[in-house]
Amino acid sequence: MEEIVARARAFALKALADEQRYDGTPFIGHPDAVAAIARDELGLPAECSAAVYLHEATRAHKDLDISDFPQDVLTMVDGLNKISTIKPKDTRLEAENYKKLIVQYSTDPRVTVLKIADRLEVMRKLSIFPKSSRDQKILETLMLYIPLAHQLGLYNIKSELENIYFRYADPEQYRTITNKLKATERDRERLMEEFIEPLKQKLHEAGIEYKLKIRTKTAYSIYRKMQVQKVPFEGVYDVFAIRFIIDCEQDPVLEKELCWKVYSYVTEEYEPDTSRLRDWLTTPRPNGYESLHITVKNKRGNALEVQIRTKRMDYEAENGQAAHWAYKGVQHEASMDRWLTSVRYALEHPSEAKPEDLPQPPSKEIFVFTPTGELRILSAGASVLDFAFNIHTNVGIHCTGGRIGGKAVSIREKLHTGDTVEIITSKNQRPNQDWLNYVVSSKARTKIRQELDAEERKLAADGRELLERRLKNWKLEWPDDMQQEYMKARHYTSVIAFMADIAREVVDVNDIKAYILKQEEGPQEVVQASKERNLSFSSGSDEILVINAKNVRGLDYKLAKCCNPVFGDDVFGFVTRTDGIKIHRMGCPNAAQLMEKYPYRIQKVVWQDSASSGDFQCTLNISADREQAALASIMEIIGQYKASMRSFTVNENSRGGTYDISVRLLVPSNTELDKIISQIGALKNVLRVKRV
Repeated sequence: MEEIVARARAFALKALADEQRYDGTPFIGHPDAVAAIARDELGLPAECSAAVYLHEATRAHKDLDISDFPQDVLTMVDGLNKISTIKPKDTRLEAENYKKLIVQYSTDPRVTVLKIADRLEVMRKLSIFPKSSRDQKILETLMLYIPLAHQLGLYNIKSELENIYFRYADPEQYRTITNKLKATERDRERLMEEFIEPLKQKLHEAGIEYKLKIRTKTAYSIYRKMQVQKVPFEGVYDVFAIRFIIDCEQDPVLEKELCWKVYSYVTEEYEPDTSRLRDWLTTPRPNGYESLHITVKNKRGNALEVQIRTKRMDYEAENGQAAHWAYKGVQHEASMDRWLTSVRYALEHPSEAKPEDLPQPPSKEIFVFTPTGELRILSAGASVLDFAFNIHTNVGIHCTGGRIGGKAVSIREKLHTGDTVEIITSKNQRPNQDWLNYVVSSKARTKIRQELDAEERKLAADGRELLERRLKNWKLEWPDDMQQEYMKARHYTSVIAFMADIAREVVDVNDIKAYILKQEEGPQEVVQASKERNLSFSSGSDEILVINAKNVRGLDYKLAKCCNPVFGDDVFGFVTRTDGIKIHRMGCPNAAQLMEKYPYRIQKVVWQDSASSGDFQCTLNISADREQAALASIMEIIGQYKASMRSFTVNENSRGGTYDISVRLLVPSNTELDKIISQIGALKNVLRVKRV
């Protein structure tokens, strides 16, 4: 396979012949160094080195033909070329998004690793770059490439990147800490020997087989500890750390027993700081991490961190769901972690891993850019319209189309990772029902529905105003029950939709006029019933009147409009001079005054045994949080019961931060009304509901 590397290098050498680096050396030196890192430090196969050369050749010369190289090499080249186009506006603010984009571009998982190798070479040569470029690269390295190297388990590369970053970002602190590390190196070696010797003897005598990992933190890690803990260099407990890895059978009981046994040997020999004991054996961390951590002091008073775990625990901490980056708090998603774990496996088993066998990176998201280079993340399948609403609601509402790469496209055009999208708007554009078929994001759907609902309500108000004006000019009445019959005959279930269609001229107001006149030409009793609820009563025992909507016996009564009684309410009758008997609720605001001033006019009244034909009008006043969800929930509850909504008025109470809602209903009985009031009152967004 070395032949493919030689051929790729020759291709790149020719393409890059006239290019130089900032220090005046031939540019081919950069891919040479990256290929060497991939080969010698990462152990990647020859195809990866070939991809490095072809990437540098085609990145600057996009018209070059490399189609005669193997497909897996071309896939890696394509991914590297796409990553090279990423120009973060503000890496610090959007680091996680850009990290995801790098992984998204890496359809072959080795691409991410090659990009880290590329960045390592750049950082090793950072001194040749101008200051502005250097500052951008060290920030990108801190926010993007160090976390990625950590996630892939490339700890040596991660440490080197951290130290280079630290050396340039804060040279004085870097020199101070590295000099202290050098000055104390012999002391640490002596401490290590003193610490390990008695423990080795005890463990050997107990027959416990183990492996020892010893490490010294990097200058940058020490600096971060100093900053977080607000301590000097000498106050960082775990500059020097020892990890015991016990080799035993995978038996949970045995594993814990051996870990605690090692712990007992350590704490018998050295003074423990129990406040720094971390027992993740008894109660593993949520991500599954298991280990014992303790800080101890030797006879000289030096603090050392000791970690105790079994071989299985160590493997799971490094490779499984409880990977080291997870418990350190690096942000991640489960699907991405699984994929990155597969990259680790590819690195550790280069002879076994085949690109076609490895899982692809997460594809539930796409990454697109604004014309100014701002990165936006959308759900897979998102359209130009989704992108417009992602930018701003007003941009979405007025969107008429877009441009992708300078080419005009419709609002329905699907987007792909890497697209640069410009939105075209018009102040006259408004959403329509079809827009809901063009979007996949919940934000876009919600905003479109809200806009359509607001537009429908505005049209309904215009339609109502038009109808009322015409009826007034014609001197005609349009009672609620007549309107209900008219709507029912034309299959309208919503007053809002009906009134909106009047505004759209789908319903002709002249047809309504003709309908009213036709009704007025009918029998007198029908005309009376359409104008007001004229009912009658029959005499019962003890001069109690039984209200009955049937069997009219010549004595009219009306339901009082001041309190709108409903079948089943406690009621009484008041004999008027001209309008017969008016039926009031016992809870009517006027009841006390009528009974006190005119006791001789009060008539005892009861309802008939079953609900009368027709419905009864009532009004509810509701106070609710100022949220659209509250309005939708109230209307949904009303629709669940035997009630007909005649009007729904909403006023914003800016002082109280609430909606003041008035709902006019037709209900068959107070039982049904009580159900509605109870359900509305139980809504979390409703503060108060009252019948008036």
